[in-house]
Amino acid sequence: MRMYDVIAKKRDGGTLSREELAFAVNGFVSGQVPDYQMSALLMAIYLKGMTGEETAQLTDLMAHSGKMADLSSIQGVKVDKHSTGGVGDKTTLVVAPVAAACGVKVAKMSGRGLGHTGGTVDKMEAVPGTRIALSEQEFFDQVNRLGIAVVGQSSEMAPADRKMYALRDVTATVESIPLIASSIMSKKLASGSDCILLDVTVGTGAFMKTVPRAVELARLMVEIGCRNGRKVAALITDMDTPLGSCIGNSLEVAESMEVLKGCGPEDLTQVCCQLATNMLMLAGKGGEAECLAMVKRVLADGSAFRLCKEMFHAQSGDVRVLDDPRCFAPAQYQYDVCSPSDGFICKTDAEKIGIASMLLGAGRLKKEDSIDYAAGIRMYKKQGAAVRRGERLATFYTNDPARFAAAEETFLQGFSFGDEKPEQLKLIYARVTQSGVEYF
Repeated sequence: MRMYDVIAKKRDGGTLSREELAFAVNGFVSGQVPDYQMSALLMAIYLKGMTGEETAQLTDLMAHSGKMADLSSIQGVKVDKHSTGGVGDKTTLVVAPVAAACGVKVAKMSGRGLGHTGGTVDKMEAVPGTRIALSEQEFFDQVNRLGIAVVGQSSEMAPADRKMYALRDVTATVESIPLIASSIMSKKLASGSDCILLDVTVGTGAFMKTVPRAVELARLMVEIGCRNGRKVAALITDMDTPLGSCIGNSLEVAESMEVLKGCGPEDLTQVCCQLATNMLMLAGKGGEAECLAMVKRVLADGSAFRLCKEMFHAQSGDVRVLDDPRCFAPAQYQYDVCSPSDGFICKTDAEKIGIASMLLGAGRLKKEDSIDYAAGIRMYKKQGAAVRRGERLATFYTNDPARFAAAEETFLQGFSFGDEKPEQLKLIYARVTQSGVEYF
């Protein structure tokens, strides 16, 4: 078999067999297939697409290109949750302990943030002392004992995805739905959970900009998971506006704890409740109403918050900051950003707002960049709010005041103002399961 022939077949719109895909993926990981040939194949896939079967086979091969987690020593049903990324998206810190408090096992491996999107691992490390690298035995023991552990993704898992994404990033082939789906699902399959809930974000701050595209991606990922023997569902959630009021690692941890204590922002609380409810439904804990009642109960009685603290304590985190966010090391400088106009906030661009937070030091432009855990943005006004010229929109936090000017300019580019109040955005647009799509 020649890589030339595999490329040519896909270039001409053919359907690749598992053997042909395996030749390409395994050869690339081993170094026998050079970058330029894999880049050509990725471009051919970008232009010609893939069938559902092709994408499922590609995903399975990528998942098996490295270590596959065996969670069989963890008792009970294992549930995972993955978000396609967004601004102010700190839902894992809420839904993971909520689901675990309701009796399912959450053995979660999460990633770091890059660009305007935040990463769960970065937020966890904002809690002083927290270890996100546990030995396999520590990981299994903690999940069996507490029902939950959230750790960083192992570099040994799905190395094909890591190498292929590096090429996609520099060859303008990132925006291919089959390649996005295989990238996400290869890591989820390798992580070993029985059930996977996907949070597919849509809007200016998300990778998918329209609901139809988000649904297309969700349907393909659900199909891939089901073809590979997993129970999978997806919610399509809004990311035109940042979720909650805070963007930035320490700020987002504190806001997540507010939700677990029952006093968090309404939008964040609603989305977290729906995500947790659907995780429980996948795990067979009951119907929607029953599972939602369980979620509300563990939030109301404080058991989800207590379990979250136990998880951080087990991973050496200083849980004082979870009880009292004033224990976080504060940013040295803060700056209020005020409205340039009277009227209503007609639209927000979550990507611009997320980039502003990154410019303050809360995110990375490159993977090797360091993060200022105290940096970020606290928003007081969001889409639909009435404002007056000079009224405070947000407070910026950073340890480098030279960052304020560029961050403010970018932040304000994310706001448009008008005389009429806009329609309220939906928080959740649809649910995608093996049975089909349910729009809300």
